Amino acid sequence: MSNTFQNILTEMGSWAIPFAIILILTVGFFRKVKVYEAFVEGAKEGFQVGVRIIPYLVAILAAIAVFRASGALDLLTNGLSPFLNLIGYPTEAIPMALVRPLSGSGALGLMSDLVATHGAESFVGRLASVMMGSTETTFYVLAVYLGSIGIRRARHTLAACLIADAAGLTAAFIVCKIVF
Repeated sequence: MSNTFQNILTEMGSWAIPFAIILILTVGFFRKVKVYEAFVEGAKEGFQVGVRIIPYLVAILAAIAVFRASGALDLLTNGLSPFLNLIGYPTEAIPMALVRPLSGSGALGLMSDLVATHGAESFVGRLASVMMGSTETTFYVLAVYLGSIGIRRARHTLAACLIADAAGLTAAFIVCKIVF
């Protein structure tokens, strides 16, 4: 049963991007939107935003480097592992769950290492992959989005984003336990 489900998901995934492109072009055609020109204008605006957010990106990348180099990641991993082992959460995936809200590239590196070490078909490899797709790089996104438009006080934004990350990590674990 789960093998059929995996095949369906794989087939749907291979058609998702071509379908999205065709859908965008079709909707643009019927609404008489000059799709190419709109794309170029959006790219220009995106480049300007990219230039404005560079200081925020440098700050978040420096904070991530300090977090990892200081040993705080290892300390958190060791502190959480006894509780998570009780529910069957693999200890190897804890760093991935901790780094994902901080850094997409750091999490991708950890995921690649987990897949290389344990295999793509292992529970740890699948869990890391689902975690990668189920959560967001919260601190990076907040630095980019809020920094690009100059918001200094975000009120409850960080708490809401971290709750969403926790929900994504929990859902990833539950779905992997059920499906795999």
